[in-house]
Amino acid sequence: MNALHINGNDLALDAVREVAVERRPVLLAPDAREVVERARGIVEDIVASNKVAYAITTGVGKLSDVRIAGDQIRELQVNLVRSHSVGVGEPLSIPETRAMMLLRANSLAKGYSGVRPLVIDTLCEMLNRGVTPVVPSQGSVGASGDLAPLAHLALALIAEGECFDEKAGRAPSAECLKKAQIKPLNLQAKETISLINGTQAMLAVGSLALLAAETLVDSADVIGGLSCDALKGTDAAFDERIHKARPHDGQIKTAANLRRMLEGSQIRESHRECGRVQDAYSLRCIPQVHGAVRDTLAHCRQVFETEANSAVDNPLVFVRDPKTMEGDVISGGNFHGEPIAFALDFLGIALSALAGISERRLERLVNPALSEGLPPFLAPGAGLNSGFMMAQVTAAALVSENKVLAHPASVDSITTSGNKEDYVSMGMTAANKLRRIVENTRNVLAIEAVAVAQALDFLAPLKTSKRGQAAHVAIRAVCPTMEKDRVMYGDFAKAADLIASGKIAAALR
Repeated sequence: MNALHINGNDLALDAVREVAVERRPVLLAPDAREVVERARGIVEDIVASNKVAYAITTGVGKLSDVRIAGDQIRELQVNLVRSHSVGVGEPLSIPETRAMMLLRANSLAKGYSGVRPLVIDTLCEMLNRGVTPVVPSQGSVGASGDLAPLAHLALALIAEGECFDEKAGRAPSAECLKKAQIKPLNLQAKETISLINGTQAMLAVGSLALLAAETLVDSADVIGGLSCDALKGTDAAFDERIHKARPHDGQIKTAANLRRMLEGSQIRESHRECGRVQDAYSLRCIPQVHGAVRDTLAHCRQVFETEANSAVDNPLVFVRDPKTMEGDVISGGNFHGEPIAFALDFLGIALSALAGISERRLERLVNPALSEGLPPFLAPGAGLNSGFMMAQVTAAALVSENKVLAHPASVDSITTSGNKEDYVSMGMTAANKLRRIVENTRNVLAIEAVAVAQALDFLAPLKTSKRGQAAHVAIRAVCPTMEKDRVMYGDFAKAADLIASGKIAAALR
């Protein structure tokens, strides 16, 4: 892939995925390098003239009144990295950490942070050569940004802490940098606070979760369409006129997807004159529910992409006159995670609904009182075989777990840093919960997918639509028909991987 040239202004989430997952190379754009160098000149002038400026010639947080001067400034940088590297818990995944590194580099490239271009170059080299710090996932309250996670990132830059090796094991950072021929940084004035002050950990986790969720909602349209067909539902509720009368973008798109999924279905034609006026909400209201999820994802994508191209550390450096190198260093609160925390919580709520309606469709597929003539629990020889009886229980467990996880973290706050940081976002907590909700939702959809494939098998020789058949073939490629009871957890894992790969969603295209 061609290298991504970052400048702090136009990074898209799809490019984040390319770097984080597909290992696309990253470089600092030449025009951004000039802007970064100008802001660095302001910082160096402050140090040379021994002016008072927060986090440049003072301590940080509650210790902002303590003057730091001379050789102590470089000592302060190392002390800040070490003292803030206090994270606990399971580390972020390698893609999540790579996304965090890219997002941090892009924010610094905006030119308001006052770091040397070398700092950004080193982050890019670590990405390009596969050096990924071990970053614990817990320890951030999302206030002065994700201080602890970002400190663990900065720790690797100075050849301390740990990184993942080629086999995803852990090794000392110094060893990994040496092997990759990357020179550790000797951090200078303001560079540590610029590295650790920001929202990039919660944003990295949230961005990859959002990208996964976009695949989930497309897959849910496909799987929901198959369930509607297998349950001999009517497509009347997907009529374009209904959705134009309530023109939410997501609702309109999902309704169109469902019309395409049922177009040309022999199953649909076989009961067109059955006289049923309308279906249960889990079928009839798929456009309204899935569509609302789509609109939530679109809103959150806008929030995340704005944040990805923002300066979020403190203080910020503003160049007034590039010729005389005059400028201002102003303290503010762009590090506060509230905008991201709200979006992360909103995503969790939306995906919980996507899983919830999927489980209700699954219940209709397996419940003989609701399944329109399908065998009880989709079991061949029901009684001797239990079929999908317990699979629905698993889906119900995941849906109920999501209800707990969807409680918003951002309504909470706790005072930190000697009451200086007295209202915090809890955005990293929201991000960590969201990751689990995404996994649960994918697994619920996977169970529905395997179940509806079984239901369609029972309806043969009648066939679903061509798009539905393509999805059915994809499912059957990893999960054979259940001829009698068998161990199914492997089927669900394979179906979840199939959904994550986008191969179910591909039926829409």
